[in-house]
Amino acid sequence: MNRRVGVAVPTGGFNIRIVATGLLVVMAAVFVTAKYFQDAHPAVGFVRAFAEAAMVGGLADWFAVTALFRHPMGLPIPHTAIVPRNKNRIGDTLARFLLNNFLLPRLIARKMQTVDVAGAVGHFLSQPAAGGGRLKLGASRIIADALGALDQKRLGGMVKSAIADRLRELDIAPLLGQALQAALAEGRHQPLLDAMVKWGSKTLDLNAHLIHQMVHDNSNAIVRFTGLDESIANRIVAGLGKLLTDMAAEPDHPIRLRVEEGLAKMALDLQEDPEVQAKVAKVRDELLDNAAVKRWLDGLWEQGRSALLKAARDPETMLAGRIGELVTQFGTMLGEDAAIKRTLNRYARRAVVGAVDSYGETALRLVSDTIRGWDAKTITDRLENAVGDDLQYIRINGTLVGGLVGVLIHAVDIWI
Repeated sequence: MNRRVGVAVPTGGFNIRIVATGLLVVMAAVFVTAKYFQDAHPAVGFVRAFAEAAMVGGLADWFAVTALFRHPMGLPIPHTAIVPRNKNRIGDTLARFLLNNFLLPRLIARKMQTVDVAGAVGHFLSQPAAGGGRLKLGASRIIADALGALDQKRLGGMVKSAIADRLRELDIAPLLGQALQAALAEGRHQPLLDAMVKWGSKTLDLNAHLIHQMVHDNSNAIVRFTGLDESIANRIVAGLGKLLTDMAAEPDHPIRLRVEEGLAKMALDLQEDPEVQAKVAKVRDELLDNAAVKRWLDGLWEQGRSALLKAARDPETMLAGRIGELVTQFGTMLGEDAAIKRTLNRYARRAVVGAVDSYGETALRLVSDTIRGWDAKTITDRLENAVGDDLQYIRINGTLVGGLVGVLIHAVDIWI
């Protein structure tokens, strides 16, 4: 995930700050309780001394930790909020530290003497399985960038228009007829008929009351008075249920056979009847003019474009054939020819040292200017998160150590 520069990255995990503050609250509660029961037993005095000193130690460390990054309780106490007040000096000091300890040309030159750049490049080129994929990816990225540089709006419009025109030219009715005929010949329509029968049975069960209501509404007063309408409705529902059950159990049921005959006639009409074909073509054109289908074509273009870019960036398709062989041979030569390796390593060492000598201060000035550009909250949050939970452990340790010191002082006081 990309994060905006200058925004503190929050730390995850358990918030130890709650533990540190909670421990201080617990010590306060223990102190109040021990003071209330201090006459009950001499040992209570040690508990009170521990809690009292723990509160002092915890508060002192809380003040010290807080004073590093902000004013405690918002009060402008002198020598607090040290980091925000000195952020510019921190940035300059950090830049000087990096320059004086890491980016000295002599240090870089000494380090580069131990780096075999030519050997690494030769190994990189001669063994694609061990790292040549990165080289392939770099080469294929050139093609991908070229595709990305095209006018996508104009190109997309041309592609979508071409797709729509090809679909309009497609005589879809015979294709549908052939597909339906093949499905009937192979029996692939049977699961569809079974599903329709099951759907009919379920629909009948859910809507039986509608049949009762229709029979009741269309019956005269005598029929309703004698209750014959209810009996007729029950017979209708039972008859329809039995019909659907028989259709589900008998693949050769007459109604199923009639449905198959209708489907077979439809398949034949789709292939041979001009009137049916004209109706299908009209539906096809209406669908292509539909806004939802146009959005589908937009999505189809975007998917195709993404697939094209993905293929262009595929490292396995790049540097293949003769070009790949030449690159592999060049890598082998770099790894075996001592004179070439020595020359390339010398050139790499001079290039890196020269870049550090020329641009090292510029790069570090960027560090300093970036820190100067951060607001007080940003640098406070970044440094506080960098230190992590250790600041809160300082508070916890201060509370516990203060309590132990309080017990020791109380013990010395009793002994004296």
